[in-house]
Amino acid sequence: MPGLVHVVDDDASFRTAIERRLRLAGYDVVVHSSAAELLDHLPRGETPACVLLDVKIPGLSGPDLQSRLNELGSTLPIIFVTGYADTAMTVRTIKAGAEDFLTKPVSSEQLIDAIERALARHNAAQSQRIKLGMFRALLASLTPRERQVFDLIVRGKINKQIAHELGTTERTIKAHRHQVMEKMRVSSFAELVSLAERLGMLDPNSH
Repeated sequence: MPGLVHVVDDDASFRTAIERRLRLAGYDVVVHSSAAELLDHLPRGETPACVLLDVKIPGLSGPDLQSRLNELGSTLPIIFVTGYADTAMTVRTIKAGAEDFLTKPVSSEQLIDAIERALARHNAAQSQRIKLGMFRALLASLTPRERQVFDLIVRGKINKQIAHELGTTERTIKAHRHQVMEKMRVSSFAELVSLAERLGMLDPNSH
């Protein structure tokens, strides 16, 4: 999978060697000598990308940068690399969402495997975000009354109950229901409920 790898490491010789290795493997590479440098040029493109991050770097450390990226809502997968193995640090970074934790020297096979997994995950996350954006746009296309009907349908209310609650007729509710299904591009009640869950409108464990 083609993609972009951000290398964050204060060791210039490591940055040069890793950049050469990754470019030969077909990746685009951007190197940063510090966490601050990455934060100053935080990637916002749609290209699948990941961060190859040293644990011990001057200033903001690797795990601290991970925390900062999480706070900023970044979805970039992080692969940590370190010159020494530290179980506590490994556990901390993995719990915080790190894709992998590699110990230097890293073999090309091990490195490429980790990068491929990270890029695949980032790609999947981006696809989900695009879908959610589309669903939100469809939801925004509903009229205020259609939105009320939508909310009541996905909570399991039948037409008669919805009509009573909204002070209108069953026939009117049927027409609104049809419009809701058309605009949300679904063909069944189950699909509509699933869509509402993905939009965070329902607790997935509530039914």
